[in-house]
Amino acid sequence: MIGFWILAPVMVAAALGVLFARKAVHAALLLAVVMIGLAIMYAIQDAPFLFAVQIIVYTGAILMLFLFVLMLVGVDASDSVVETIRRQRVLSILVGVLFGVVLALGVAQVSVGAVTGLDGAQPEGNVPALAQLLFSRYVFAFEATSALLITAAIGAMVLAHRERVEPKVGQPERAAQRMREYAEHGRSLTPMPTPGVFARHNAVDTPALLPDGTAAEGSVSRVLVARGTIRSAPGLVDDVAVVSGSVGGREETTSGVKPAEAGGGPSGPIAGDPSSLRPDDETIDEQGLGDQRRGDRG
Repeated sequence: MIGFWILAPVMVAAALGVLFARKAVHAALLLAVVMIGLAIMYAIQDAPFLFAVQIIVYTGAILMLFLFVLMLVGVDASDSVVETIRRQRVLSILVGVLFGVVLALGVAQVSVGAVTGLDGAQPEGNVPALAQLLFSRYVFAFEATSALLITAAIGAMVLAHRERVEPKVGQPERAAQRMREYAEHGRSLTPMPTPGVFARHNAVDTPALLPDGTAAEGSVSRVLVARGTIRSAPGLVDDVAVVSGSVGGREETTSGVKPAEAGGGPSGPIAGDPSSLRPDDETIDEQGLGDQRRGDRG
């Protein structure tokens, strides 16, 4: 009785805290206090199985699931607490009063006789007696609970299942798709280099240079291309010369740029495309840089 009078006020206070707590996490923690107190009540009454189930299943699993959902969803005290259903507070008070009346009537009808004691009520032990009651007197309720749990599990599987709109694409299908795109549209089979690859810096507005010295179209974002903020071809000529010289076995040279056309931009099919500006000896001589190169050698 001493344990009951100690735990009962704590459990009642924690239960009231669950009702009036403003933060959902605090309410869940107070609910854990209620569940732990109930488990201790089971232990005081020599029910070790119910004590273990209360701690492991309810406090350790279900309540932790509540906390996980609260942390995941992010329920905050700033959320609106305005009632969305009219008269639900009045209805809840009415249901609570009716529940209290039914509970009082049930307690009043209990006949208190001589104390039997746990040894007389359960001579074979707590767990065997509980199993005997479940599978004899309360077998229908046990099976109904099992059906409810199975229905809930199947419902969760159905809700979480997603039908595929298209067939699953595997590695062979992806390879065949790349081959078709290469044959029909000339798209590269391998991933293209990112901006700045084989160039002298890794700025996002600098087109990547392929091993043959040409610029990789599509290496720069289409947004930058539409805005016209990509690095122009004259700024890439030095990089083109370095890559071309290393591939062709030629020495690194100081390259020149062909005169621009009437539009003021570099010549070529696309403005700013360095593929048409690959330096050669003839271009270098036109710009008067050949003598300078030969003078540097001398």
